[in-house]
Amino acid sequence: MRTVDPVKHAAKKRHITDTAAGLFAEKGFDRTTVADICKAADISTGSLFHYFPTKRAIFLEIFEQDGRDNAEVFAHARTLDPWEAVLMVVDHLCVPALDRTIAGLVLEVVAQASRDQELWDLVARNEVVVRDELADLLQRAHDTNQITLPVDARTAATWVQGLVDGLFGRLVDPDFDATVQVSTLRLILSRFVGAQAP
Repeated sequence: MRTVDPVKHAAKKRHITDTAAGLFAEKGFDRTTVADICKAADISTGSLFHYFPTKRAIFLEIFEQDGRDNAEVFAHARTLDPWEAVLMVVDHLCVPALDRTIAGLVLEVVAQASRDQELWDLVARNEVVVRDELADLLQRAHDTNQITLPVDARTAATWVQGLVDGLFGRLVDPDFDATVQVSTLRLILSRFVGAQAP
């Protein structure tokens, strides 16, 4: 019996989901076919179905992976200086906005989640985890006198998420440069909590 190398297996799954995410962003979920994904990922249909039973399963896995990526970032963040950790997490959350094709994926998530309760719940769970982890970091930064929270930590974290979401909302504007505006977001955040601007 052939054994499966878990590292190679995970890498292949990630390759498929990354490829599919690009197609979903460009063409939309409904217009992207399994054949499109196989061609772009350079794999056979049989190989794809070895990893994912359906196209929808690939779509869900994109957001499962997002949750796992965030968990790794927060595990590292908890080892850092609290305010430094907040800024590192914000930078991490902004990374997808640096790719304009992500705007299409964000819009597609909203469209699909409105019709798919499982996807809605998955995205909502990821958002709650990010909010709660950010709230913990903000509270620690407040408790160590690095910042002064003008509202409770959970509310502040919700607004940090709102600032990040604002980047994605502007990606359809051809004059909006997310790379430049991340520093503006950091400045707004620093003013909000009374921290020295980074």
